Amino acid sequence: MTQDQWMKNLSVPSQKIDAILDTDAYNEIDDQFALAYMLRSADRINTKAIYAAPFLNQKSVSPKDGMEKSFNEILKVLDLADRNDLTTNTFKGSETYLPNEKTPVISPAAEHLVNLSMHYSTENPLYVISIGAITNVASALLINPQIKENIVVIWLGGNSNDANEFNMCQDIAAARVVFGCGVPLVELPCAGVVEMFSTTGPELEHWLIGKNKLSDYLAKNVIFEAESYAKGKPWSRVIWDVTAVAWLLNDNQRFMREHFEHSKIPEYDLCYASDKTRHFIKVVYHINRDCLFEDLFNKLTE
Repeated sequence: MTQDQWMKNLSVPSQKIDAILDTDAYNEIDDQFALAYMLRSADRINTKAIYAAPFLNQKSVSPKDGMEKSFNEILKVLDLADRNDLTTNTFKGSETYLPNEKTPVISPAAEHLVNLSMHYSTENPLYVISIGAITNVASALLINPQIKENIVVIWLGGNSNDANEFNMCQDIAAARVVFGCGVPLVELPCAGVVEMFSTTGPELEHWLIGKNKLSDYLAKNVIFEAESYAKGKPWSRVIWDVTAVAWLLNDNQRFMREHFEHSKIPEYDLCYASDKTRHFIKVVYHINRDCLFEDLFNKLTE
């Protein structure tokens, strides 16, 4: 890939593009918003496939269980969005995290990404939006390293100053593969950047409740989760994952600002090492919260 093409592929596309979404949809309340926002942005994003990513927390008993629950949650959102046509392009992902940095976890999602990517090129890449542990994407890159020439990865993962963030720390090996392999990469760090993209109960009730079955589900899901621990108190919730989709719609930096950095080296102690000889990646450093929520709410209630 030439330097000029590299720079072009790390710029927000000006034309309609093909993309896939890799999501741990049952893990939190924000992945559902990201998927819905992607589907409602069909004028700019052609959704080719959706992959279920593994996760392990209080909502799952294993990475496999988290992936299976995410797969079912994806299907639920597709139904609410009247996009059941995409169910045949929804695939189960990894049942475990990478055992090391050389061995992929074979799954329908990873294999589909490998095969789909071969229909694209450096000049016409497939955009891979990842909003969970990046195991599926890393596995595909390990299965066939050649696909790094044909894709652009947008990942919500890591923090600005360390790797101690849920998506990244679940599978550091996978993060090291993606940051180190040379694939064009856009990173949206969580702490200090994406955490600014938060909303409140009254705002959700005003803009989303009663508008349609999809917006009702999304808003009530957030309110239920928040009031399970903060009932009777002020609260806000970050709708993290919407920002990864929004990067593809970031004309004239209306939603976020970004710059180039040398690719990080996530270490197993959850710190970053640095190497100024490594290739550059794009890193988002500011979110225009109000502008992005306006676009999100408008599209969810069309």
